[in-house]
Amino acid sequence: MPVLRDLKVFSGRAHPELAREICSHLNTTLGQAEVTTFANENIFVKINESVREADVFVVQPSCSPVNDGLMELLIMIDALKRASAGRITAVIPYYPYSRSDKKDQPRVPITARLVADLITVAGANRVVTIDLHASQIQGFFSVPLDHLTALPIIASYFKEKQIPNLVVVAPDAGRAKLAAKYADRLAAPMAIIDKRRIGNVDRAESSHVVGDVEGMNTLLVDDEITTGGSLIGALEILQDHGARDMYFACTHGILTEGAIERIRSSQLKEVVVTNSVPVPDSKRCGRVVVLSVAKLIAEAIWRIHTGGSISKLFEP
Repeated sequence: MPVLRDLKVFSGRAHPELAREICSHLNTTLGQAEVTTFANENIFVKINESVREADVFVVQPSCSPVNDGLMELLIMIDALKRASAGRITAVIPYYPYSRSDKKDQPRVPITARLVADLITVAGANRVVTIDLHASQIQGFFSVPLDHLTALPIIASYFKEKQIPNLVVVAPDAGRAKLAAKYADRLAAPMAIIDKRRIGNVDRAESSHVVGDVEGMNTLLVDDEITTGGSLIGALEILQDHGARDMYFACTHGILTEGAIERIRSSQLKEVVVTNSVPVPDSKRCGRVVVLSVAKLIAEAIWRIHTGGSISKLFEP
């Protein structure tokens, strides 16, 4: 196997700001590439510097327009492969189609697996991602996948706030393990909301809370926020159970249309997300705080490049 030479970081058009911030932590410059869309909506990529035998990382999270960004990533990987890159790592902070991770109804696809196949066939030798919606997606890949987490970053933020009488709340049973990890880092008790999703629509009904939140400040934790509909339902039941100040934290702040309005009209004291996807000023109302995962990704990239341990990044 050839010895990998230079470390190079490239970015598609999804989130170049994050890619540049990652490069600043690595003391390098963003790779030169041309990405354009023709009048017929075909995407064109040209790598404008040599990548022969280089260790290349392509930063491209899934964000609107999702399908264009995914296709752009695949084409960029193919261009790098044909330019004789030594190794290509797809850095996908927010994984596309992550909610389509299992066949839970008759005659439905497992699109997260399809995306994994596309990325691998395009030529990626490795994948880096953050806080997958479902951990089993790691098994969809036949190449190594490094699953990072923003939990320590978010937990440190709340630890510094020193919120008294804090309870960490899981929005449903599926997030109980995540809430337990936050509770452990914050030395706080936890509670779980019993939530029932209604068919395929992006909203849910919440019924009751397992655990004591009466008179307590609460921190709801999840992997992402999209419309905010489920969040509002969870807040209402926490209020009904006597919760005081309510906070929400997640890794991926998708914040689709209507989410900010729901946050503004809610009793939430603060919403904490990361820059795993772009969070423009229009989505940064006074209650939305954006933490950076650039240093985390940069450290992971450096450890992959030098053969270091990724798991040691998350040791207490």
